[in-house]
Formats: sequence, C-alpha cells, structure tokens
Amino acid sequence: MVVSISSHAIAPAVVLRGEGAWAEALSKISALCSRPLLLGRSQATVSLRSALVSDLVHSCLTPQPAELSYDCCEEDLQRLAAEAADCDAVLAAGGGKVLDAGKLLAHRLQLPCITVPLSAATCAGWTALSNLYSMHGAFEGDVALTRCPELLVFDHGLVRQAPARTLASGIADALAKWYEASVSSGDSSDGLVQQAVQMARVLRDQLMIDGPLALQDPHSAAWARTAEACALTAGVIGGLGGARCRTVAAHAVHNGLTQLQACQDVLHGEKVGFGILVQLRLEERLGGNRLAGQAHRQLLPLLRQLQLPVSLQDLGLSNASLSDLQQVCAFACREGSDLHNLPFAVTPGALLEALVGAAEPSPVAP
Repeated sequence: MVVSISSHAIAPAVVLRGEGAWAEALSKISALCSRPLLLGRSQATVSLRSALVSDLVHSCLTPQPAELSYDCCEEDLQRLAAEAADCDAVLAAGGGKVLDAGKLLAHRLQLPCITVPLSAATCAGWTALSNLYSMHGAFEGDVALTRCPELLVFDHGLVRQAPARTLASGIADALAKWYEASVSSGDSSDGLVQQAVQMARVLRDQLMIDGPLALQDPHSAAWARTAEACALTAGVIGGLGGARCRTVAAHAVHNGLTQLQACQDVLHGEKVGFGILVQLRLEERLGGNRLAGQAHRQLLPLLRQLQLPVSLQDLGLSNASLSDLQQVCAFACREGSDLHNLPFAVTPGALLEALVGAAEPSPVAP
C-alpha cells in the first residue's frame, strides 16, 4: 500500500497555561530573545500590554512595543517588518488578528514567535496558520506557516479580563470544529484525521455542558475548561488533523460576511457560529441529511443562550440590501472556497436562502 506524505505542524514547542503562567514564562522568553517586538492592537488591552512590557524590562529584556493598525493585512505587515529590523523575536499579545499578524511576521522574518492570547475567542495563539484581511477587514485568504509558535502563554488571569462576549465567540468558533470536520473528514481512512474528528466531537460535547456555566462564573472550573478548550484544544485538533481535516461552510460564511462593512464589529466566532446554522440548513435541504435538522434544533437554543447571533438581524444586517447579501454568497461560493468541501454542490442562490432562514425552527422528522 502506498502511503502519501502529509506535513503536520501540531503544536507550539512549549505551552504554559494556568494562573500566573506569564510570570513563569519570563525566563523562557529570556532564553529565546533579548529584544522582542511586542505586538498589540486594542485600546482595551493597552494597560495589560504596558504591564507586560514592564515585566519584560524587569527581566532585563528590551521590548519594542508596536501596534497593529488594522486587521492582519499586508500594509500593516510591511510596516511592522521595518519596525522589527532590530528585534530578535515577535511577541504577539491580543486577540486572533494580532496573534495571526505576529505569527506571520515572525514567519517572514524567520524569528522566534511567542503568543500571549488576551482572550479565548480563537485558537490563533496555537496554530501554524494566519488569516489575511484587507485594510477594511475583508477576508482575503489564509497562509500556512512552517511551524507553530515557539512559546504559547495562556495565563488565566490575563484572559479572564476579556469581555464575556469574547469567550462566547470562542465557544462558537470551537464548536465549528465538529460540525465542519465531521462533514469534510468524517469518512477519512487516515488515522490521525479520524482521531482529530473524534476529538472535535468530544470538544463539542464539553462546550455544550460547560459553556453556559463558564459565562456565569469566570472563576469556576467550567470557565477554565472552556477557555482552554477554545484557545488550546481547538488548536490541537487543527494541528493533528492537518490540511485534511478541513473547514467547510461555517467558515466560508464567515469569510463572505467580512466583505460587508456592516459586519466589521461582529467577532470572528460570532460569524462562524451563525455559519454553522447556515451549514446545517444546507446539509438538511440540499444534502438530505435529517441528522443535520436534529443538530440545528440542538444548537440553536445554545447559541441563543450564549447571546450569539443566529440571524441576519442579530448580525446587524436587518437593513442589508439584496445586493449586499448576494455579495456575501458570491464570495462564499467563489472557486477554492471552503464551502466546496461539502459533499454536494451549493449555488449562491441556495446559500442566500439558507442565510435568510438560518434561525428558522427545523421541522421535526416524523
């Protein structure tokens, strides 16, 4: 039997997690570099990043603060490459766009990369992948990196300061691992892919139980399990499954929605969670999958409980024109889109129908 070769960047070289992980990381950062570029973005995290800079200085390092002006885009990356000319590592502290930009910058400059997530909204701190956007926040494509970060620091105290909305968004993004991988890769004969898909199923089950509890009490064990599931375990699944464990319609819908300026304030996972509902609609109506209807009935109340958007109205698109929605569908259905990992064809018109009816109750099969 001929076995094809596949490449897997599975995990960061070192992961530190838990309360006080940042303090523990300082010696490891010192071993990696002496003058890191410390990349951030949000005004909401300025004080946190200032504290990180102070800690690095006290550890005899010379950090150079830098800020992302937009989402992870070429214009920013070119400017930051010049700013990092005298740096010997990239330390990205923030949300998914900052972490993606930091990883891609380090990749291009061939520097060590350190990720410090300041929310659990995505698994970007873990993965060997960066998403590229335009200056206006429109998704353009993704870039596979040669390796995961050298060090990931997931400090519960830092992450806990993020708004609850970011954790809810992370839950939706992590839930998509199961709904997408089970469709694109559920019948794979590859052992690692099979294991990644089953991990995604377990992750879904855990998030359905722990997610609501986590949002009620950010100091609970359920919060710690949920935050780590979103930011770490979801990354494990992507690394283990590799390119063969692919995203499908949920992320394609996200990518399409980013093309609309009206959606720029909607978080990544919020768009993806809505995209799961759209995907299940497509599976049910076009794929004839009755189980998709059952999954839709199960997921819809959970997303509502987590106060996640489940309709175009929730996304701020109640006044969107038909032309705008057609633009979303055209981008999501473009050649090479993740949408085409579905086992059936989807036209922009069929996708538009699913977008509009995403929150409609799914009929119970007789």
